[in-house]
Amino acid sequence: MRQKHLAMLLSKVKPHQQPNIRFEAYTLDSESAARILFLAEEIHSDIKDSTVVDLGCGTGILAIGAVLTGAKNVVGIDIDVNAISLSTKNAEELGAEVDFISGDIGCLRGPFDVALMNPPFGTRIRGADLRFLFKAVDIADRIYSLHKSTEMSRTFLSERIVDLGRRVDRIYEVKILLGRSYDFHRKKAYPVKADLYRIV
Repeated sequence: MRQKHLAMLLSKVKPHQQPNIRFEAYTLDSESAARILFLAEEIHSDIKDSTVVDLGCGTGILAIGAVLTGAKNVVGIDIDVNAISLSTKNAEELGAEVDFISGDIGCLRGPFDVALMNPPFGTRIRGADLRFLFKAVDIADRIYSLHKSTEMSRTFLSERIVDLGRRVDRIYEVKILLGRSYDFHRKKAYPVKADLYRIV
């Protein structure tokens, strides 16, 4: 499936109306989600016929996109009960079969071929992004993870990933468009530079 067509389908995924700032919950836009999935499948052939987990799935956009890209079995997990309710509805509307779980990522067991995730950046709860990385390394062979795009972050995360017995295969720059999610947001949309890590 072409990236543009996938983005069009994923634009039907409804955003979270009451995201929890404590979890750093932001809705991933359809263009960015399609880009991530396009890179994972068209460049690396990692999605089709694979078992996939979306850690901190939110609206379910990556999990749903994985199904549309040909994944064999997809699981999405989020600690926010409202997010799981929304992601379930989104999947139903797009005809995507995803097993959604309401709970902490710590309760999940693998193995999976691929982990997709847009984890908290760790600005509210220090180390929240690392916790997701640790879990992904524990349960998945290959990982696609979005993180803040800074030299310091790249160096720090790359070192931690090596410490976990993995390596960063590629880092792709992805421009995310965050919508107005919280009361303190004044603009309609905020462009954010992020790095997509492919970890093997």
